[in-house]
Amino acid sequence: MPIQKLKKFLDEENISYESLSHTHTETARQTAHAVKMDNKEIAKTVMVKVDGKMTMVVLPASHKIHFNMLERELSAKNIELATEEEFKELFPECDVGAMPPFGNLYNLDVVVADSLTKDEMIAFNAGTHEEAIRMSYNDFERLIKPRIAKFTLSSFDY
Repeated sequence: MPIQKLKKFLDEENISYESLSHTHTETARQTAHAVKMDNKEIAKTVMVKVDGKMTMVVLPASHKIHFNMLERELSAKNIELATEEEFKELFPECDVGAMPPFGNLYNLDVVVADSLTKDEMIAFNAGTHEEAIRMSYNDFERLIKPRIAKFTLSSFDY
């Protein structure tokens, strides 16, 4: 069960978190609605290939990736969206598209949108389309040690 690996990690690190069961959702925005949180507080996990290397990017559900900005921020020549076929085997215990934003548990680099750092609390898929974890952003950043970058546009910008 995917949630168990994540909960074990959080418990071992003495992190305070809340597990949120909800109806089946397919998008981060649907999850926000299901758990009654603002879109900007739901962290969505998107897999990209940075010069061919699989990388996890994490951004608010209310934002989208601006690929040219991300390329500049990471000094990359090419960044493209990874297909589910390309990454699903990296997360064998997770529902496809519901992987938690803990790249460190999967030996992946993690890049977090600077806009997400402004939230006191965030929530994210916990490996299934029916459960989310809510925790402090500061604890998340301390555990993941991600690269913080400016690479998103809010829903008001597009």
